[in-house]
Amino acid sequence: MYYTERLAWIRNCRNITQKEIANAIGIKQQQYARYENGVNELPISYLILICKYLNLSADYILGLTDKVKKLN
Repeated sequence: MYYTERLAWIRNCRNITQKEIANAIGIKQQQYARYENGVNELPISYLILICKYLNLSADYILGLTDKVKKLN
């Protein structure tokens, strides 16, 4: 699974909208949608903010593990 699919999957599992995540990281929903759809590459700075917002390790989103781990 590519990171864009994991972003969408975890967001949907937690019943969070694209707009909610976009607001949390300080961008517009349309811009976030382009990252989640793979149109634009997600900057690492946004990945960090998303992980903090979701309390989720970047390892899962990046596909380095299949375990959903919370941040310590």
